[in-house]
Amino acid sequence: MSTAAIALPAVRRAAGTMRLPGSKSISNRTLLLAALARGTTEVRSLLQADDTRVMLEALRALGVGVESHEGHYRITGIGGAKGFPVKAAKLFLGNAGTAFRPLTAALALADGRYELSGVPRMHERPIGDLVTALRQAGANIDYRGHDGFPPLVIDARSPRESSVVRVRGDVSSQFLSALLLAFPWSGAGVRIEVEGELISKPYVELTLGLIEQFGVTVGREGWRAFTIAPGSSYASPGVVDVEGDASSASYFLAAGVLGGGPLRVEGVGSTSRQGDVHFADVLRAMGGRVTTGAHAMEAAGSLPLAPFDLDMNLIPDAAMTAAVLALFATGPCRLRNIASWRVKETDRIAAMAAELRKFGATVEEGADFIAVTPPPGFLAPRSATPAPVSVDTYDDHRMAMCFSLASFGPVPVVINDPGCVAKTFPDYFAQFAKLVS
Repeated sequence: MSTAAIALPAVRRAAGTMRLPGSKSISNRTLLLAALARGTTEVRSLLQADDTRVMLEALRALGVGVESHEGHYRITGIGGAKGFPVKAAKLFLGNAGTAFRPLTAALALADGRYELSGVPRMHERPIGDLVTALRQAGANIDYRGHDGFPPLVIDARSPRESSVVRVRGDVSSQFLSALLLAFPWSGAGVRIEVEGELISKPYVELTLGLIEQFGVTVGREGWRAFTIAPGSSYASPGVVDVEGDASSASYFLAAGVLGGGPLRVEGVGSTSRQGDVHFADVLRAMGGRVTTGAHAMEAAGSLPLAPFDLDMNLIPDAAMTAAVLALFATGPCRLRNIASWRVKETDRIAAMAAELRKFGATVEEGADFIAVTPPPGFLAPRSATPAPVSVDTYDDHRMAMCFSLASFGPVPVVINDPGCVAKTFPDYFAQFAKLVS
C-alpha cells in the first residue's frame, strides 16, 4: 500500500465471512524446519507477507532449494549435512523476529560465517539471552553494534562446551523456541533449562507441535526444562498446511462484536495450537457472543462492552486488540502481564497509551501493564461530525490493524502509514472494508 494514510469513516455494522491469511508464527517455523529436514516438504497456504518473504530470501541465500507454484512452496531440506550449502552470507531480515531469532540459532550451530542485520528497530530488540545460551554450546557470535542486540556476526562454532544450555524465559519466548528448533538438527543431545518465568507459553507449545510433525519428540519437565536426545534429526512430513493466523482473527472477531455480526472467520478454530484463539474468552468476558468450530469462529454482540481486568500473558498479540476495545467499555479496563510488549516491533505499551489518549481515554502504563479508562460519553451521538483522530502506527502492523476498530466509535479515524500491515497482512484494510458498513 503506497498511501501515507487511510481515512476510515465511522462505521456501525460488521458482518460476513472472511478467510484468514496463514499464521506468521507457523509459516516461518515451518519454513525453517523444512529447510533443516531430510527430504522435500510442500508448504501450503503459507502467509504471503514481508516476514515470510525475508525468511524465504534468507533460505535461498543459504543455498536451500525453494520453489513456488500457485501459492505452494516446495522446500528441499539440507538434512543431516550439519551445514548450509552457502558458507558465507549477509542476511537482511527486516523486523521479523520469527526469522531473526531461529535463524540465529540454526546458523550458530552450522559451519559458516554469516552476518545478520535488520531494520533499525530490529537492532533495538534484545537478543542477548539467546546469544548467551548459544555460546554455552560453543557458538561464536559477535555483536556488530551494542552488546545484546543485533546486528550479529556468526562464525563456525567451537567444539561443544556443554550439554546443558540455560536461557531466560521472561523476555521473549522466541529465544526458547529458537533453541528448540535448531538443536535437533545438530544431532547432539542437549538439555535446555529455562531460567525465570516463561512467558507466552502457547508459542512454545506451537513450536513443540511443529517439531514433532517433523519427526522429533522433545522431552520436557513442565516449562522448566526440555531434553533433545542425541542423534535426533528432522524428516519431512511431505505436506504441511499452514492454518490461519489467530492473531489476525482477533480484529475481525472484535469487529463482529462491535458491529453486531455475525462475522465468521475461517482458517482457525478449536483444533488450533495458537494461543490467540483464546481471545474469544476476552470477548465473552466483555459481553460478546463467540462460537468456535474446529476450523472457524464466529462473533456477534452489541455495545457497550463490559470492563475487564485480565492477565494477558498467554495472548500478547491479541491483547492489543483488547486494549482498543477498552474505548467501548462502561468502565476501566486493565491488561496485566504484558511486559513483552516493550520489546516488540515497537514499545507497544508506550505506543498504545499515546494513541488511546488521542481518543480522550485516561491511560496508566507500567512496566508490564496498561490500564485504560474510556473517555466519558465516547459512544454518545454527536450533533456534528467531529474531527478525525489521526493514529500513528510506529511501523507496527498490529498498531494499524487494531486501531481500525476505533472506527466503530463516533469519530472518524485516520491510520497513518497503513502500509506497515504488509508485515503480516498486506490486504488487511481491503478485507476490513468488505465487512463493515
